[in-house]
Amino acid sequence: MKAEEYRYWQSRPAHERMDAVSELTTAAYALKGIALGVPRLQKCIVIFPRLQR
Repeated sequence: MKAEEYRYWQSRPAHERMDAVSELTTAAYALKGIALGVPRLQKCIVIFPRLQR
C-alpha cells in the first residue's frame, strides 16, 4: 500500500504535491485551533543598517 501511494504522489506534478502539503498543514493547524488565514508577521521589529561599500 505504501509503495503504491508513493508511486501515485511521485506521478503528480510538483505544484499539485505542494498544494496537498499546504492543505494538510492547514488542516493540522485547524485541529490545534490555530488559524492560518491571519498573517503572522505584522511589522519589522529591528532594522539593521547596511554597511556602505
